[in-house]
This record gives sequence, C-alpha cells and structure tokens, in this order.
Amino acid sequence: MKIDLSNKAWQWTTLLVLAFTWGSSYMLIKYGLKSFDAYQLASTRILIAFIVLIPFAWKNLSILKGKYLIPLLFVALFGNGIPAYLFAIAQTHITSSLAGMLNTTVPLFALFIGILFGIKIKWVNALGVIIGLAGAIGLIVAGSTERISVNLQYGLFVIGATFCYGLTVNIIKKYLQDLNSTLITALAFVMIGPPTGIHVLNSDFAEHLTEPNALLHLGCIALLGVFGTAFAVILFNMLIKHTTALFAASVTYMIPVVAIFWGIIDGETVTMMHLLWITIILLGVYLVNKS
Repeated sequence: MKIDLSNKAWQWTTLLVLAFTWGSSYMLIKYGLKSFDAYQLASTRILIAFIVLIPFAWKNLSILKGKYLIPLLFVALFGNGIPAYLFAIAQTHITSSLAGMLNTTVPLFALFIGILFGIKIKWVNALGVIIGLAGAIGLIVAGSTERISVNLQYGLFVIGATFCYGLTVNIIKKYLQDLNSTLITALAFVMIGPPTGIHVLNSDFAEHLTEPNALLHLGCIALLGVFGTAFAVILFNMLIKHTTALFAASVTYMIPVVAIFWGIIDGETVTMMHLLWITIILLGVYLVNKS
C-alpha cells in the first residue's frame, strides 16, 4: 500500500503516527538518562540515526556542495542537532510529560517565523495557535508536580528547542521543497553524525555501560535514534513538503496526549483537568489547519 500524502486522510494518519512516535520519545529520554548523561544520550541518539540513514545519503553527497548546503546545514543544526541536546538537558530536571507539553509551542514559532518567510495566514489560523498555546499552558499548570522555578528554568531549554523546530519547518518549506524528504533527513545527519560519534568515543560512555540496566537504557536510546529521530524526521519532512508548515508543526499539539499516556503507565496521575486542556489543544489544531 502506497502512502499518498496528497490525500487528506493520509496526511492526518501520518500526523497521528508522528504524534505517537514523538510523544513516546520523552519517556525513552527519561529512561536513557538513568544510565547516561544528557550529552551522551543526545550524541548517541544522533549517531544511531546517522548510521541508519547513511545508505540513503551515500550516493547523493554531491548535493552538499551546491545551493542546498546552507539550508541543509541549518536543518541539521536547528532541526536535529541542537534540539536533541536541549531536550536531554531539560529532562534532567523536568518530567517527560512536561517536556511533551512544552513542545506544543512549535506552531507558534512556525507561525511567527513563517510570516518573516512570506507565508500568508488567516486570522482563524492565528486564533488556533493562540487557543492551542493557551491549552498547553493550562495543561502545564494542571500537570506540574515540580517546583515552578525549576520548571521555568529548564522549560526554557525546551522552548529553545521548539524555536529551532519552528525555524526548520520554514527553511524546508522555502528552500528544500524540491529535495526528497528522506534525502533531506539523511544529508542533515551526515553533517552532524560524525562529530557526535567523536564525542561518544571520547566520553566515559563505556564506563556507563557497566551500570545496572545500562543495556536496557541504551536500548531506549537506540529506539529513540531509529524511530524517534530517523524514521520520524523522514515522515515529518514528507509532511512539510506535502502540506503547510503549520499543519506539519501542529503535530506538536498532539504530542502531550501521548506523553501523558506514557506518564500514566509510568505512575503519573492524570485528572479531568488534563483531559479538558487536551480538548482545547485539539480545538486549536483544527483552527490552525482551517482553510
């Protein structure tokens, strides 16, 4: 069965698959951090994704010498490299659920940065972003068990990551529209994969492998690299190319639903207020994509 992203049903199916994949990533980060530090986790995640994607980039490395070099470098750094470290650092002090909730700010940055890129929007789309963001804020307040000062301090790392994602969405839409989605992803990781490999080899990564359950936690990072990074980024780039930047970015509104689900499985509590704020977020998603 062929995926046809010109079809609205396939667009929404892809959006839901991405939401589940990325929503699960925060729990994988949480467990990966049990044996490895934030920098090792992020570097290993990127390195694994790089290894998986090498076959897709090998015959197309010449593209990195042309007009696509700078846009691909920006995608590599702001779409994959920097956010991986920012999320890992953030989750050393905030919960996986809260990280997923804060990720809902991506469409807001995609909207504002998109205006600078010349994208025209309707007032109803802007209203959708505002409603979705309000729902996300309500969700954070309803679900927070951390001290507010800690949430704000380390939550800023997530906000920094979402700004990077919002920028990347618009770069791909404007400058890389004629490149294959898989190729965009593969070439981006070719640019950042080797440096992360050097970092892993020069760290005390091997020593951490002797810790209890380290292999299990490494498996979580491997899943994060293969599915939460390589597979998901390919799907995300495909979605950007076949829909609007705002539609693709709205996947982040659905991520908290999955993040909270895994939080429940891991012993966290979800109240009726959580469900109320999630409903408001999904209303925002609808308005963001209303033509």
